[in-house]
Amino acid sequence: MERSIIELGNAQDKTTAIGKTRIVTEDCNGNPTSQKTLVDELPPLVSALKSSAQQNAASFHFPGHNRRRAAPSSLSHLIGKGPFLHDLPELPELDNLFSPAGHILDAQKQAAKLFGASETWFLVGGTTCGIQAAVMATCSPGDYLILPRNSHISAISAMVLSGALPKYIIPEYDFEWDIAGGVTPSQVDKAIQELEKEGNIVDRERICRCLQTLQSTSPSYLLLASLDAARAQLSANPGTVFNQALELAVETKNTINEIPGISVLDFPSFSNFPAFDPLRLSIGVWLLGLSGFEADEILCRDYGVVPELTGTRSVTLAITLGTCREHIQRLVSGLKNLSATNFLPAIHQGEKGDDMEYAVPFNNDNYSGSIRLSPREAFFARKRKVSIQESIGKVCGELICPYPPGIPLIIPGELITEAALNYLLQLRRCKGAVISVAADPLLSSIVICSTA
Repeated sequence: MERSIIELGNAQDKTTAIGKTRIVTEDCNGNPTSQKTLVDELPPLVSALKSSAQQNAASFHFPGHNRRRAAPSSLSHLIGKGPFLHDLPELPELDNLFSPAGHILDAQKQAAKLFGASETWFLVGGTTCGIQAAVMATCSPGDYLILPRNSHISAISAMVLSGALPKYIIPEYDFEWDIAGGVTPSQVDKAIQELEKEGNIVDRERICRCLQTLQSTSPSYLLLASLDAARAQLSANPGTVFNQALELAVETKNTINEIPGISVLDFPSFSNFPAFDPLRLSIGVWLLGLSGFEADEILCRDYGVVPELTGTRSVTLAITLGTCREHIQRLVSGLKNLSATNFLPAIHQGEKGDDMEYAVPFNNDNYSGSIRLSPREAFFARKRKVSIQESIGKVCGELICPYPPGIPLIIPGELITEAALNYLLQLRRCKGAVISVAADPLLSSIVICSTA
């Protein structure tokens, strides 16, 4: 499998020519193997950034490295001075992210066309920023937001910012994998009927205002240009660009499924999933007597294999355009070694394979009654720290979640339950697990709302 990258310029002079955009394929060692002309012009933002960087300007603006002249040597020796040459602020010729009228607007329109969207906004604050803006643009203080209880922490912070009230849907839970599934249309219909609310059409101008509130007024044009370049890469062959990655993912999945004691998450695990992302492979390791965190550590330390996501009983891999066959071979070799050294069929047959008794951290049993304050009310409430034993039955004043993936087990405004604490304590004992966001990651104390 070869990985695809964008190369600017032409084969004769890659640094100065404004020639054609090409895809250059490389092997896992970075050696070029082939190249293919895509379009006759550079993507609009890439072209604008290139032209601006080539100007012989006397710059009296930030960044202070002044177009690479004072680039920090420790970093320039590592990545070269090229990135610093193109590290430019919102100059007139580069357009304005908050009020795009030129190259940024053109790039966003081309992205919207590719995605089949009515409009696309470029983000320099990550998906978190986009989620926060989407919630703020559609919810006013006191409005209800229907969302799965296993939503990312960015959705919780969005409710703090917007003042929206949560209407949580409890997802299906798979105890064998210790992961939450999706929500059903009937669950959503039920939530809507309970609220007796009707949705409104998204206000484009309000989204723009929210993004202006949340995003930096000095966005990185290297980031913006990378978004435009990625769009151009996908636009070359939108129907087939992922074909090789998809074929490699299927092949890898079939190979891993043949390894004793290891399985790959598939449709039978959940009844309400309409589809799986074929480029993400969740690998179950519990029959090896290992947690996902332990498997992750071994794969990374001994094989240089770095998964996308780690769970209590699995690791998740992302197959991308840059995934190559040699890396897949290292992954398979590592998993086979884990199986050979840890899997004992006679002992593990019919068992979970580890000594942790997992329990779903949230369930449908009168869950709505556990919400005593909205996320915003809890965020601004007076707080104090108490011991973990004292916290049971109190209103939580902080987010507590394992990271990755950043799914809160306890949310500000919820009652702290013994079941949730037991789950967290089990995670804390699991080697490699990290409890993030909480004021005390060791969980010797928990922040509660003292006014609730």
